[in-house]
Amino acid sequence: MPADHPPRERGAALLMVLLLVAVISVLAATALEKLRLSTRLAGNAAAIEQARAYGYAAETLAAARVTTMLGQAGKRVTLVGGWSGKPFGLPIPGGRATARVRDGGNCFNLNGLVRQAEAGTYIMNPGAQVQFSRLMRLVGVPASLTDGIADAATDWIDSDTAPLAAGAEDNAYTGAAVPYRTANTLMADISELRAVAGVTPETYARLRPWLCALPVAKPAEINVNTLLPEQAPLFAMLLPDTLSVEAARQFLLKRPPQGFESTEAFWKLPAQSAITPSPDATAQTSVTTRWFALQVDVALGSTELEQHSMIDATILPARLVSRSWGEPS
Repeated sequence: MPADHPPRERGAALLMVLLLVAVISVLAATALEKLRLSTRLAGNAAAIEQARAYGYAAETLAAARVTTMLGQAGKRVTLVGGWSGKPFGLPIPGGRATARVRDGGNCFNLNGLVRQAEAGTYIMNPGAQVQFSRLMRLVGVPASLTDGIADAATDWIDSDTAPLAAGAEDNAYTGAAVPYRTANTLMADISELRAVAGVTPETYARLRPWLCALPVAKPAEINVNTLLPEQAPLFAMLLPDTLSVEAARQFLLKRPPQGFESTEAFWKLPAQSAITPSPDATAQTSVTTRWFALQVDVALGSTELEQHSMIDATILPARLVSRSWGEPS
């Protein structure tokens, strides 16, 4: 008959069993937590994809509405009907989706700082540089910074590697703590301006509301029928520095309820104050709209999605040309 184990050994065996049970319990709890996390991530991914699908549907609906509106408007696009920024809802199960369309061309196009040359390269557009510097001064950027930012932004886009007088090419960036180089092509998003020499977070915050990055190397045409009085700096930038933002705002407030029939009719207002625009300024105004900006907000359960799209209505039917998600950076 085997002898009984000493009490000390029996106690050690019990401790090992308890330790093993504790380890197994921790492993099981960890496995369950990972399973719950995986299930939650999979559910969130499915919800986000569903929300994006509703966003795509809103884009299709918005493009169709723009096409219909332009077909009815003929040669003029005005604010009549209150369409600009007006939310329209999309019925979706288990949530809500809201879309807003506005004029997407009433802005300074950063890609207009250059123009396309014959060989498919981009070269400086001097007139746009002057306008950009003027716009920066009008919105409160110190005059000592504006020419440098305009030159550096142009160098960021143009195809050559020779910096402009106050500009910056690769040599200005490769020595940074995190080195990088200029793009030497059109900006895909206005947030690229944050990487340009001389642009501080404060400067970018001031400029962002007035800028866009349309996928063309030419200045955006300002629609004098949809430009809001609070957007007066975009009109004032077209004219010499003698025109103040407030004076430009007053001209916009004199717009007829049905809009101007032509740009010639609009420019008669400044002419009454002995203001003569340059040919470039008159060519950069219009009574119609080519670009429309769309914002779609989708709420699906606990998932929320914000989508921004650009619609090109140069040729009807209108078509989507860009899309991004999240708040503008």
